Amino acid sequence: MEDEALVSVIMPVHNSAAVLREAVTSVLQQTYAQLEIWLVDDCSTDDSWQLMQTLAQEDCRVQLIRLESNGGAAAARNHGIHAARGRYIAFLDADDLWLPQKLERQIAFMQQHHSPLSCAAYAWMDAKGNPTGKTIRVPARISYRKLLRYNSIGCLTAMYDTQICGKQFMPNTPQRHDWGLWLSITRQFGPATGLQEVLAQYRTGSHSLSSNKWKAARHNWTILREHEQKSMPVAIWYYLQFLLFKSLKYLNITSI
Repeated sequence: MEDEALVSVIMPVHNSAAVLREAVTSVLQQTYAQLEIWLVDDCSTDDSWQLMQTLAQEDCRVQLIRLESNGGAAAARNHGIHAARGRYIAFLDADDLWLPQKLERQIAFMQQHHSPLSCAAYAWMDAKGNPTGKTIRVPARISYRKLLRYNSIGCLTAMYDTQICGKQFMPNTPQRHDWGLWLSITRQFGPATGLQEVLAQYRTGSHSLSSNKWKAARHNWTILREHEQKSMPVAIWYYLQFLLFKSLKYLNITSI
């Protein structure tokens, strides 16, 4: 691996006091130590802010941002991206976890493939952190066109290289903003790459914004039409592709 470059980890926080320490610890205990973690408090009403201050006192790599008004996950992540100082920018929600070698393995993989954006496989756990036995795999190569059909990049494993892309931000939509960012990067800088190794754990039942996948699907249309500026016929075609892939996935007919 090349000389270690700084990684900036962006974590939005909203009423996450019950799980926040575990998520932050999974970042701070990475085998790749050249990192900073930006915790962005999006107007929490529980003890999240107090816990964030404690975590920052315990480790100087923890940096804090407190928003004055609730702007949602996209705005919180963009505040973190603005503040980030690292070459690599990675994302983790406050209720998910990384495995210890996540950054070390993924950065080596990105450098090997000269990837502008990468992701990895991840496992599902239940709300209490117990393994469910389900694993989400990723394609080895994710082109812009493939990504238009279906978002196969989990935000908890995504990482992009600012040396290739510069700083890129998420569209300010309630949902699917991460997909909007991946589309922007792959459209401008080429395909993303997928590491076929489980490097993170996704906590099911706790992501309130994404828990109802079919209800959230309407935001795909916003991304296609407003963010990617696709014509009506093209947007309809890709939206139907998304619905088909989603249906097949839920029926376990195919794996995406």
